[in-house]
Amino acid sequence: MIALINKAMFFRRYTYLLKDQVWSRVFTLTFILFFLFLGDGILSYWAPNLIEKTFGSASVMGLVVSFSSIIGLGADLILPQIIKNAKVRNLLMGGVFGVFVFALNLILGLKLPYMGIFLLAMAVWGLYYEFFAFASQQFVADSVPFRMHSSSWAFLGTFKSLAYFLGPLIAGWVVLRGEANPALMAMLFAFIGFLALFFSKKGNDRPIEVDTTQVDLVSEIEHWYILFRHVWPVVILSLFMGLVDATFWTTGATWTQTLSKQSFIGGFFLPAYQLPSLFMGFIIAKWGTYKGKKKMAEIFLLLAGIFLALLGVSANVYWQISMVFISSIMLSVSYPMTDATYSDIISRMGRERKHLIGLSNSTMSLAYVVGPALAGFITQAVGARISFVVWGLVVIFVSGMLLLVTPKKLRLPQEEIQNWET
Repeated sequence: MIALINKAMFFRRYTYLLKDQVWSRVFTLTFILFFLFLGDGILSYWAPNLIEKTFGSASVMGLVVSFSSIIGLGADLILPQIIKNAKVRNLLMGGVFGVFVFALNLILGLKLPYMGIFLLAMAVWGLYYEFFAFASQQFVADSVPFRMHSSSWAFLGTFKSLAYFLGPLIAGWVVLRGEANPALMAMLFAFIGFLALFFSKKGNDRPIEVDTTQVDLVSEIEHWYILFRHVWPVVILSLFMGLVDATFWTTGATWTQTLSKQSFIGGFFLPAYQLPSLFMGFIIAKWGTYKGKKKMAEIFLLLAGIFLALLGVSANVYWQISMVFISSIMLSVSYPMTDATYSDIISRMGRERKHLIGLSNSTMSLAYVVGPALAGFITQAVGARISFVVWGLVVIFVSGMLLLVTPKKLRLPQEEIQNWET
């Protein structure tokens, strides 16, 4: 009996030690990514304004910025085939290099305002962001235990949201003191992230073993099709969350300006969408959810759609901000649960996991290629406020259908996947 108690106590101490080691690695990666995303957040705010000012057209700005998402979508197709024996550290280093190149291109665009320079900047932007996405997914799937996937994504997501919340504020402040200052500040934060990465322990250096030696887009699309047939519910989830996000950053920005003219508080419409992700991650991390993540993501997306649809009840500024805030709380639960579901599946894929990482990343790229144009069309047809109602109704329908038809477990064709290498 005493021996059994001693074994139980040892197992319990070992479990806590394992959790401490995992959280130590998660904290390290989060610290590194925070500074890299902070630099990207500054550039994400400054670049569209710079492009619109340079070419004097919001529509041209939209087309130029969307080019980055097209490159990102292409990268999702190609990277799984050309990244061979890379490591999480290598991918992050590539992302750091990309931030510097992006910032320098924008500075060059100030001096030489040519379309080609800005398109090159957008291409680099779309590429290095995918490096960050691949590195994050690879880290969680490879270095975090199954039971901690949702908590880890919630924690990572909180500090990513904080970075993108602070980025525009910093950019707006420093640009008043010099037109190129946002790029210089972004490079400073990227350099801090580089130092943190350089001096961190090499615990994240797990190899990405993708042995494909030739780029074959047809083959990659076939892989995606096979994977989609088995994991389509989570792909649809992430796609529609991306479409809603793209709508907020386009139509939501213009509706914020309209509301701010009615009342000072109206200027908080878009911040009310961002704010919940800054604190919900800590709450979700405490939940420690490891079962039923798909269903939770679908339920909370359904609730988010309901509160979006309720924007049509009243144009009152306080009502508008309250409904967006509550809807964003629901989305802040759906996002990490969806990412954790991807990580669960990726963990079961072995050496071919990069194909699913590419497919998962492509949903956001596709959302930002299609979303802004679709949001503009709907807004032109029904107005900014009602466009959110339309998206709310669409989300209610999609998530409701997913709740009815999503299998309890998403099973992969393991034998077929193992044959992909040959």
